[in-house]
Amino acid sequence: MEDRSYTQADLDDVSDNPEITLEEMSRAKPFAEAFPDLAASIRRVRGKQRTPTKQLISIRLDRDVIETFRATGEGWQARINDALRMQAAKIKKRAG
Repeated sequence: MEDRSYTQADLDDVSDNPEITLEEMSRAKPFAEAFPDLAASIRRVRGKQRTPTKQLISIRLDRDVIETFRATGEGWQARINDALRMQAAKIKKRAG
């Protein structure tokens, strides 16, 4: 694998953007304020659940448990829910 690090000289050679001045920084506006129509068109808002099936709670889990599930990628919270559902079914079966 080749080394892809760049030197400051490399960056200087290709940089055509001067540093922003304090005056320019003070005039800067948030994206949504500068381009409201564009911001509105790309804003993704999740709608309210039609029939709420899940309940928002706060729970403390061991760090290694969270890291293990997060390492599985997108949907890791749903996988925690599935694991808890399976355990709940076992508990109900034993109690039943």
